[in-house]
This record gives sequence, C-alpha cells and structure tokens, in this order.
Amino acid sequence: MKMFTLKALGIAFLMFACVLFGMQQANGGILKMKGYEDENFSSALAINNEQGGLEASILGSDVTSHDLQKKKEQMEEMKTFNLLSGIGKGVADGVSSLAQKGVDLVSGVINKDKDTGNQP
Repeated sequence: MKMFTLKALGIAFLMFACVLFGMQQANGGILKMKGYEDENFSSALAINNEQGGLEASILGSDVTSHDLQKKKEQMEEMKTFNLLSGIGKGVADGVSSLAQKGVDLVSGVINKDKDTGNQP
C-alpha cells in the first residue's frame, strides 16, 4: 500500500511539473510567434527571493497572502449559492451514504456467517 501511495503521489507531482513546464513552453512559443519582447508577457510562474522574502507572480500578476485573504473575505461577504457546488455536495453525500450502507451490509453478512459457523 505504501508503494502504491508513493507511486501515485510521484505521478501526481510529475504531472504537475509537466503542466508548469508546458505553460513555460507555451509562453516561449507566444514570444517567438510575436517576434519581439513585450513586458506584458512574463513567465507563467516566477518566484523571486528579494529583500529577505519570497515573492511569487503567476501569469504576470503578483500574488501575496494579503490578496488571498481579501478574496476569501469577499467570498464570505457575498454568501452566494453556487448551484453546481450544491449539486456536487449532494451527490458526494449520497455516494458516501450509499458506500457506508454497502459496507455495513457486507460486514453484517460476514458477522452473521461467523456467528453461525458457515464458511462463505
């Protein structure tokens, strides 16, 4: 089980790295196709270690923890209901309860056979 988990995590990390590499390659292709340097086109992901702290920029826009906190607060203030999110939660709850009932049913049958001494 450990090896499966490690392999699965390794594959997921490899896929993530490939996506980032692909974004960088696409950015380079856009610059080559355009034919000249434009400051508006920056690298897909840039991490700078300046002034004793890390600064990240994704697709040319700087990302800070304060921006993420502001967005979180805005989302909490909006209190909007996302229809697809609600449907997804309902389906997830239904599948979870169905799986739980299935496990309970199987364990009940196994325990019943154990108590009676029958071999499955």
